[in-house]
Amino acid sequence: MGTRKFRLLMSKYGFSIAIILIELFVIFGIILYMSQIAPLVWVSLVFLVSVATVIAIVNRSMSPESKVTWLIVTFVPVFGPLLYLMFGERRLSKKELKQLQELNSIAFHENNGRQLHLQLQETDKSAYGIINALLHMDSNAEVYDQTDSQFFASGEEMWQQMLKDLKRAEKFIFLEYYIVEEGLMWDSMLEILEEKAAQGVEVKMIYDDIGCMVTLPGDYTVYLRSKGIDAHKFNKVIPRMTVAYNNRDHRKILVIDGQISYTGGINLADEYINHIERFGHWKDSGIRIDGPATQAFTRLFLMNWYINRGEISDFDQYHLENQTRSGSGLCIPYGSGPKPIYQMKVGKIVYQNLINQAEDFVYITTPYLIIDYDLTEDIKNAAMRGVDVRIVTPHIPDKKLIQLVTRGAYPDLLSAGVRIFEYTPGFIHSKQMIVDDRFAAVGTINLDYRSLVHHYENAVLLYKTESIADIRKDFEEIFEQSQEIFSDTINPTWYQMMIKEVTQLFAPML
Repeated sequence: MGTRKFRLLMSKYGFSIAIILIELFVIFGIILYMSQIAPLVWVSLVFLVSVATVIAIVNRSMSPESKVTWLIVTFVPVFGPLLYLMFGERRLSKKELKQLQELNSIAFHENNGRQLHLQLQETDKSAYGIINALLHMDSNAEVYDQTDSQFFASGEEMWQQMLKDLKRAEKFIFLEYYIVEEGLMWDSMLEILEEKAAQGVEVKMIYDDIGCMVTLPGDYTVYLRSKGIDAHKFNKVIPRMTVAYNNRDHRKILVIDGQISYTGGINLADEYINHIERFGHWKDSGIRIDGPATQAFTRLFLMNWYINRGEISDFDQYHLENQTRSGSGLCIPYGSGPKPIYQMKVGKIVYQNLINQAEDFVYITTPYLIIDYDLTEDIKNAAMRGVDVRIVTPHIPDKKLIQLVTRGAYPDLLSAGVRIFEYTPGFIHSKQMIVDDRFAAVGTINLDYRSLVHHYENAVLLYKTESIADIRKDFEEIFEQSQEIFSDTINPTWYQMMIKEVTQLFAPML
């Protein structure tokens, strides 16, 4: 047994998982007992629960494929409705509804952003449309100019710059990450954070509890607080069945003094800087924002801090006067996440709008390619219009089953003229898209159901920034190091195809 799995089983997480399994066995035991002592009542109850679940699914606002999947599951007596209650629908308590109302009241738009947005209506209507849709979906998003954006084609490069910026922090540091693991990368950052906290710099940190369950001890927040860091787990795992576990904080955000911010695919663990090797060479990317656009990342962090902690922060105290920079173009940081915090699939729709507006080319990197029908059709239609559409996925996967499903998507895309590449040196974890050398998106959003529907995510949309040229250069280097996939390159066996089809069918639940 691997060290990580053993640590998980022997931790409080293993205890929580055991309790949840016991709860399930008890529920099924009660149901089985009822079926024996009162079979007529049991049959009637099972029927009514199944009908009620079907009605709930039909009336719920979700994609047609998700409805079909859940309806199929619901027809399995007892097990189906129970599974839907556990993982299908997140209902808010009265307290949570009140918090959501307060959260919505905090969001605001800036006059300068509105002006920049409206100017596009006269100069670039397609860009105006893409940005306008984003602003409608995410109340936190705003349009910023006079901001520098620096693209990093590797975790190693970005980590070194992060250390330099952290050392210059004077007011506050915010960190929000899905995975944190003790090692060279995190330890070097923690040393600086401890020093800064001792100097009076406010340091707040959120990390996802499930994302870190095999990488950090269960009491690690206590250790961080002893260092002066106000650290908390997002969506803390406790021994109870709840749909909330399905909504993870997959964001990667670092904010320094409200002036500088970072995001991308890079978590705080040594494989992301290739200090250790797990799946060949780890190819990742990120972006550094310097200027007014960091205000949006500050708000994103504080909103998730509020969602997790239930505390209203005085946003204005962190809304500092930014130093403007000479960077050209526009930056639009944005968030994406589950209902009811986000009423629409922000990350997915941004990708769709970029693809649908493309005229020359669309280049995409994603570690996972598990997409629904309409996003698949948008990608195919772009290729059939004559747009050069290229998608890069890993050749060495971190999850073999996911690679099987990813490869299962290839034939349909290839038939429409989409070019597919696999990054042969190892695992590509970058989540980036570039369109016509005008637009680019860099962030945490994968092309799979979990990222597009269930997780809290973030990214930055770039329009005519100087960093887009660096992103284009990175793509060209990736293509050179990758193997192009053709219709006869991969010949899956019948059982692999069956696994792929079943997994795709139930992808909306995964």
